[in-house]
Amino acid sequence: MVQLDDKTTNAELRQTVISLAHELQQIKAENQWLKDQVGLAINRAYGASSQKTPVGQEPLLFNEAEACAAPEAPEPAKETITYTRRKPGQRDQLVADLFVEEIVYDLPENEQVCPQCSGCLHEMGADVREEIKFVPATVTLVRHRRIKYACRNCQINEITTPILTAPMPRPAFPKSLASPSAVSYIMYRKFVEGLPLYRQEQGLQRQGLNLSRQTMANWMIAGAVWLETIYLRMKYHLLKRDILHADETTLTVLKEEGRAAQTKSYMWLYRSGRDGPAIVLYEYQPTRAGMHPHAFLNGFHGFLHVDGYVGYEGLSDVVLCGCLAHARRKFKDAIDLLPKALRNTCNTPAHEGLRFCNTLFRNERDLRDVTPEERFAGRNLRSRPMVDKFRAWLDEMSVSALPKSPIGEAVTYCVNQWPKLIGFLLDGRLEVDNNRAERAIRPFVVGRKNWLFANTPRGARSSATIYSVVETAKESGLNPLPYLTYLFEQLPNIDLKDEAAVDLLLPWSEPVQAKFRVPAKSSPTSNPNSTRRRKR
Repeated sequence: MVQLDDKTTNAELRQTVISLAHELQQIKAENQWLKDQVGLAINRAYGASSQKTPVGQEPLLFNEAEACAAPEAPEPAKETITYTRRKPGQRDQLVADLFVEEIVYDLPENEQVCPQCSGCLHEMGADVREEIKFVPATVTLVRHRRIKYACRNCQINEITTPILTAPMPRPAFPKSLASPSAVSYIMYRKFVEGLPLYRQEQGLQRQGLNLSRQTMANWMIAGAVWLETIYLRMKYHLLKRDILHADETTLTVLKEEGRAAQTKSYMWLYRSGRDGPAIVLYEYQPTRAGMHPHAFLNGFHGFLHVDGYVGYEGLSDVVLCGCLAHARRKFKDAIDLLPKALRNTCNTPAHEGLRFCNTLFRNERDLRDVTPEERFAGRNLRSRPMVDKFRAWLDEMSVSALPKSPIGEAVTYCVNQWPKLIGFLLDGRLEVDNNRAERAIRPFVVGRKNWLFANTPRGARSSATIYSVVETAKESGLNPLPYLTYLFEQLPNIDLKDEAAVDLLLPWSEPVQAKFRVPAKSSPTSNPNSTRRRKR
């Protein structure tokens, strides 16, 4: 509270008014910022999740002819209108790769006579009806009997008796009811389908198997120990690449020494780029400190796609590439906070910033299916001039936009991230955003909504290992369930120190691809594995 008395001079009163006016302006700016944050939270909770630009805004792009011109593209003869209809044969393609069980309804032999002349009937055709049959998962007990042989003659006449035992593969989980298929099935249900263990426990009880979630959790940790070998080999191959993506998300770990249960831990993601076999690796760490990516990426040299987090700064021999999608999202948020009257005018600074981003993304879509060399040349021809204009516009806006306003925050983000945002111009293999990493981390985020937290750090590290294997398998086109079963069958029976042998088990190896790659859609063919039953 400002104290005034009769001795206060005019100069002091003037200074007091100026101070109060400045303070009022700050309060109004802070109040508006808080309103903007509430508006963003409401929009994200209840608004449309899509960030696509409405079609009506596309024609308002500035410099459209120069920005989107492609002289080398052939001109179409005339405009045609197409309609999407269901093509005959789509149903056949849907079931083309399924095993076929055929049930034949036939007349008994004594009825295969003509009711009119009593002559023999011949088969003229058949009415066919098809349906999809689901066989629910069943639980059976497999008893392994390893036969041992002894010599009766030596037992009677010799000092020692030789005993011969039939060979048997080494089990992954000795002295346990866990089998490769059981552990793989529980892993698949949790880490691919997002079904937490307590729900699986209830489902198994309804099938007559009282398997506790504690037992299943122990099986997950024991299985992750075997998968650690695959994880380390995938990390070795990942660090040999020269283009990677990275991201991180929160995770709650309840029983972590020296930390409260509510403390946020982090799951870090590192994955390969668009070239070579896909590799997706997760790593659990208790904090978001920058030392964690520095330790994980030790030995990596090249380009790293990231968002705006400063923890990735300072990596040796690594060039950071930013995410234009994050920049675009800030301009989109600024538009969403505008009054309705201005939101659809398309001529505000927020709309102009969004159009810059949209133009760069449109160029990327046009260059999606070309070689890296062609993409590099196309970016220099089309994107680099647009980038220069974008930067000039940002410099102008950084002077006029209020720093705490939504458009000011969007401009400040772009200016601060500028060297990273234009990193995609350095190499045709680089990408304009970090969406590849965000897509890879999404399965973990979706699963986290179901199982909510990890109980211990050891469980979190096991989850990171399992997620790494199943997500890399999915990226490699494999069905994770039989692939996991195969790993638990093979890993105990090979030399884990033999890198060549372990490499043959990686998701992109030729033997694994031949066994477990999900077949592409094909035309209907006769299935050699079909079964046939005849009913009379």
